[in-house]
Amino acid sequence: MHWRQWADQLAKAWLAYWRGLSWRQRLGLMMGGLALVALLALDWVTRPPMVHDMAWQRRHWQSSEAWLYDRNGQVLEEVRLDFGQRRLGWVRLEAMPPSLPAMLVQAEDRRFFRHGGVDWLAMGGAVRDRLQRHRRLRGASTISMQTAAYLWPQIGQPGRRSWIDKLAQMRAAYALERAWSKQEILEAYLNLAPFRGETQGIAASAQVLLGKEPSRLDRREVAILVALLPNPLAKPERLSKRACRLLPDDCPALHALAQGISASETLPSSAQGLAPHLAAHLLAEPGQKVTTTLDLRVQRMAVEALRHQLEGLGPRRVRDGAVVVVDNASGDVLAYVGGVGLGSTAAMVDGASAARQAGSTLKPHLYAQLVEKKWLTAASILDDSPVQLDTASGLYVPRNYDNQFMGPVSARRALANSLNVPAVRALLLDGVQPFRDRLADLGYEDLEEDGSYYGFSLALGSAEVNLLQQANAFRTLANLGRWSPLRVKGDDPVVPPRVLMDAGAAWIVGDILADASARANTFGVDSALRLPFWAAAKTGTSKAMRDNWCIGYTDLYTVAVWVGNLEGDPMRAVSGTAGAAPVWRDIMLALHAQRAGKAPPRPANVIPARVSFALGHEPPRMEWFLAGTQQATMAAAPAFAEKPHIVNPASGAVYALDPDIPPARQTIGVTWRGDVGQGQLKLDGRAIAVVGGQAQLPLVPGSHLLSLTDHGGRLLDQVRFTVK
Repeated sequence: MHWRQWADQLAKAWLAYWRGLSWRQRLGLMMGGLALVALLALDWVTRPPMVHDMAWQRRHWQSSEAWLYDRNGQVLEEVRLDFGQRRLGWVRLEAMPPSLPAMLVQAEDRRFFRHGGVDWLAMGGAVRDRLQRHRRLRGASTISMQTAAYLWPQIGQPGRRSWIDKLAQMRAAYALERAWSKQEILEAYLNLAPFRGETQGIAASAQVLLGKEPSRLDRREVAILVALLPNPLAKPERLSKRACRLLPDDCPALHALAQGISASETLPSSAQGLAPHLAAHLLAEPGQKVTTTLDLRVQRMAVEALRHQLEGLGPRRVRDGAVVVVDNASGDVLAYVGGVGLGSTAAMVDGASAARQAGSTLKPHLYAQLVEKKWLTAASILDDSPVQLDTASGLYVPRNYDNQFMGPVSARRALANSLNVPAVRALLLDGVQPFRDRLADLGYEDLEEDGSYYGFSLALGSAEVNLLQQANAFRTLANLGRWSPLRVKGDDPVVPPRVLMDAGAAWIVGDILADASARANTFGVDSALRLPFWAAAKTGTSKAMRDNWCIGYTDLYTVAVWVGNLEGDPMRAVSGTAGAAPVWRDIMLALHAQRAGKAPPRPANVIPARVSFALGHEPPRMEWFLAGTQQATMAAAPAFAEKPHIVNPASGAVYALDPDIPPARQTIGVTWRGDVGQGQLKLDGRAIAVVGGQAQLPLVPGSHLLSLTDHGGRLLDQVRFTVK
């Protein structure tokens, strides 16, 4: 039979039945139907939610805080991210003092262990009190009912008087009793109940009101906390009166304790408070727990060293600083200090990740690249004398830090003494773009423009970098040219290192940076950079004394330090060795208290050779060379030995077409220096004719790349210019 026919027959039968009823029978049937609907609706409204087991409840408990841990599980930082309620971690019943659940049952629900969720005797007493208006009303909610209301606020918060709410709480309490043990219900209640103000649960309440972990509470403190439960806003007199019912013999002490509880307003933190800036980067959600690679001992050491130095200098000279300590082998960041407050006017800014001008700290990477290319050795002579360089924006005239010049100097002394003019001359050998590319490979990610944007000042650190990038770039030197990313979180992937530069070149540069005698002209023989064991270090100061750096390494650790003013105003009377270097020294000494730093093993392609100098004032010495680059005497190079390079157009130059001159008559003359033999000029990859040692380039709107190669096609130099 089709369902429509069946429904039609059923409707006809019902209609016939209805017509056969009297009006009283019809009314009774309607009332019964309405009652059934009401009962079904009441059952639906008061039906208890699904009860998860206690393991699920503990796992899904969400604190209002988030925590940052060190590599050994020690709390570094605690940050509040939920401002609706103050909750800490879930506390198991066995971690609470035994007197706490006992007093809770005594005060709130004496028959807790004998009823199944609803205390019918207390319920009857509450009904009687309500009928006898002159009597004080009593509560009838059991611990199980209140726990259910805390777990599922939609069924009615404790204290609400609606009978539907009470019925829902009663049914939920029965469901809770069937799913959980009595001990589990007590545990949940003590973690969910509000005690005072915004604090929820025994963990937050014990910390806020008493400054203790729950496990350390004594009986008097337990009595005060239990007395708070019926009325978290109770005044001290009322609070001590309720507590005295639990501990009659301790009333005077309980009254004093109640007074102290009422004055408590803030939540003491169990965290060390050592890494607020890193916590701001890594903690994003309430209840989040992030394990870092930091070491609490090293972090505290770095904080104390930086704070000691900034306190000594004073906020009138410098206000801010940052420290990063890295394990060379693993790349784990062992300390990350973004600042220490004190006199800072920008304490929330993270100095370790802020982009700042690098100063002379980029010079070691420039020299390493030139040594690797075998265009320079540690003994090569560089001219430290006044120089003027044509650039797109005019003449560039580099000067040394002290405005003095040393004349012909070896690359060792030039780098060790952080001489600016020799560094710029070294960049002329290397080329701005290749050096910029090397810096990008080292992890200086803030260098977003090409080499022409930075120009010759890149050798002196005109680019902006951050402390993490600095630490990893110098760590690459410590690891003899092997680069891998740093690890800050414990679950960051371990990336196999890749070879970025020749191990011998990195070793030679490290040997220069560790040579205290080579840097004596600028830093003296006993500066903060000199340690009682092997350590390589480089300082740097940016333009107008806005930034001061010291980055250095041993075989085990790389330590990077920055001091300055985060708002960008200059420091006062703070030099490279007076600002960041003392912090670097203190940390290095502490790190190596049990084991002295050692020089990295010498690569097989690094050989010693005796060298004398026909220029300058350096005495003969034993020097380190890449195999095949050693020389017995360093003298002036003949003109033909000069590295070929393009002189005009200058890198970054911008040319404008003159509308009054025919385009065919507008050209750019190309000039270069050095012997290129059968070399070739190319404009945007196309060969340019050279007639009589001269070449002319047509003015074509756009950006152009002019390159100079030798007869074998090897790139010697290139510049980029623009025509508009």
